[in-house]
Amino acid sequence: MSGLVIRDAAPADAGLVHAFVVELAVYEKLAHEVRSTPELIAEALFRPAPRLFANVAEWDGAPAGFALWFYNFSTFQGRHGLYVEDLYVREAMRGHGIGKALLRSLARRCRDEGLARLDWSVLDWNRPSIDFYKAQGAVMLDGWTQCRLSGDALTRLAGLPDAAERP
Repeated sequence: MSGLVIRDAAPADAGLVHAFVVELAVYEKLAHEVRSTPELIAEALFRPAPRLFANVAEWDGAPAGFALWFYNFSTFQGRHGLYVEDLYVREAMRGHGIGKALLRSLARRCRDEGLARLDWSVLDWNRPSIDFYKAQGAVMLDGWTQCRLSGDALTRLAGLPDAAERP
């Protein structure tokens, strides 16, 4: 692909990565849930010993998309893997193989580092993405339901008072 470059995100990309996060949230109809800022993204990606990583895709020099990921661990495999938190290609840039190239770069990282697997989630209504992932050989794990604790529920489980109960 002559116009495609995939590179590790640099500190100067924090605002761009945040913009991609917001664009993805709008696409997923979840913009109301975005609480991150470019500063929080920069802190997470570029702190000493980061636990979050990003790759930026550029098409003919223009920002086209990104993958945001971190290492996870499979107790069954006894090895680490990668979890893709976000994979997004701007609508105007789709159809150039950018999403596939981002996934391919992460798959290569898995192989190069001896990682067991590459995982991610997709919204059940997002048929274009589901079809794209299946075309790459992904298996939909229908028997698994993703769980999340956040906000007051997380605070309660931690044994701390809810926001309404705090002074």
